[in-house]
Amino acid sequence: MTGKLPAMRLALLTFLALLAFAGNSLLCRVALAHTTIDAASFTTVRLVSGALVLWLLARLHYAKTAAVGQGNWLSALALFAYAAGFSFAYTQLDTGMGALILFGAVQATMIGYGIWRGERLTLWQWLGLGLALSGLAVLLWPGDAGASLPAALLMLAAGMAWGLYSLRGKGAGHPLQVTAGNFVLAVPMALLLSLVFFANARFDVIGLSYALLSGILTSGVGYAIWYSVLPQLTASSAATLQLSVPLLAAVAGILLLQEPVTVRLVLAALAICCGITLVIFAKGRAT
Repeated sequence: MTGKLPAMRLALLTFLALLAFAGNSLLCRVALAHTTIDAASFTTVRLVSGALVLWLLARLHYAKTAAVGQGNWLSALALFAYAAGFSFAYTQLDTGMGALILFGAVQATMIGYGIWRGERLTLWQWLGLGLALSGLAVLLWPGDAGASLPAALLMLAAGMAWGLYSLRGKGAGHPLQVTAGNFVLAVPMALLLSLVFFANARFDVIGLSYALLSGILTSGVGYAIWYSVLPQLTASSAATLQLSVPLLAAVAGILLLQEPVTVRLVLAALAICCGITLVIFAKGRAT
């Protein structure tokens, strides 16, 4: 997208993109908890339909321009690992809890990569990182209100995979086109996953509809909208705005799926979101 967007349009498109990201968690959870579709089928339908939509959008956008980037197999593998882990984890996790674990893992992975590359954190950043990791620990701690450990570990792996995917995407070319290429390359992996779990494959019309909505709308169109507004957001603004995604997902799960509001969930949400905010703003002051 060329030219600067008016402020109101930028705000609306940004909000729609964040809603789409939160919608991925909601659609996945409601499909796997309230329909007969299995996690492997949901993953495959999501990636195939998302690949088709993103490929069409990229072709339309680049109809009269030269290509500036394309997907690669390692990034596609990270994308597939995220999508598969995400789906299988949501067979047992509530919407908000899953989104918080995912978000915390993504941010911890990216911050950890920066530390590994030699980035120095200030005292406030270390405190923020410790607070965010404490929030994750609260969610993972055994107990009646805690997350299922196998599902939580799957979501942690999904978050780490998405963090790796995001890191590899920096400077790889135009984000829309690169994402479209990675989705296309992830399709064979998704088909292989469905083949492996073929004996357990099942779905109904409603479950299939949710998977298609996740692929077409909240993944394909959602990513396209996000990448159209991202150039006009500062890095700190973009990172801060993404803090709202797990909170939006949690509110949607509570209002639409009657998921419980627990003290553990509230404390974890505060710790993770406040901790990451501290890391972001302390970094901004230090630079």
